[in-house]
Amino acid sequence: MKKVDILGVGVSITDYEKCVQTIIQYAKERKSLSVTAQPVHGFMEAHLHPSFKKTLNNFDIVTPDGMPVKIAANILGKAKLKDRVYGPSLMLKTCKEAEKNKMKIYLYGSTPEVLEKLEKSLNSKFPKLIIAGKNASKFGDLTEEENEQDLDKIKKSKTKIVFVGLGCPKQEKWVYKNSKNLKMPLIAVGAAFDFISGNKKQAPSWMQKISLEWLFRLIQEPRRLWKRYLVYNPLFILLLSLQFIGLKKFR
Repeated sequence: MKKVDILGVGVSITDYEKCVQTIIQYAKERKSLSVTAQPVHGFMEAHLHPSFKKTLNNFDIVTPDGMPVKIAANILGKAKLKDRVYGPSLMLKTCKEAEKNKMKIYLYGSTPEVLEKLEKSLNSKFPKLIIAGKNASKFGDLTEEENEQDLDKIKKSKTKIVFVGLGCPKQEKWVYKNSKNLKMPLIAVGAAFDFISGNKKQAPSWMQKISLEWLFRLIQEPRRLWKRYLVYNPLFILLLSLQFIGLKKFR
């Protein structure tokens, strides 16, 4: 899948249809595939931490999750994308196709309470979807033994697709580390678990369309998200402008 360089991170030129088709095809063929949906926050983490940039650049698919990222892809790569590929929507669209193809899915991350709500929400939307298993986060660095135990559970479940909701950058690091050991798509979907489960409120569609989702989330969680939106967003625009006019290269 073709990529465009945004602040040194290769972003896939893709839409929902193409991305979901790729995921389903790899699941059918039992092949490893690493996928992540990246908003502005992910790009700033990559800019500030070169090791995380390397991690992202080893992903097979990095979708333009945020509207600013989609716009950047269109400007820098002439991608002509009509919409972003948003983590929660990507998860729901993939689940819909998994249900049609009778593919099992696995939920990895978050808390037991959120996973229970998420399972109920997915079952209500996709009654025939098979959730092969779910594994809550331990909220700390896993030992090699713990990681192997988790991988063993996933393998024994005979799932075809794993959704990972550990938060950025932890989820991307987990997918990068384990992708080659699991012959299936691993999809890092950010806050999708919280939104789809109803654990957190999602911005209204009209706010998402005009790129004001960040404001809605900031109002909901000011202490946790102030730096992400009030510092990282302006810095992203500044760095992107420097890349566009050729004053700075990030590759």
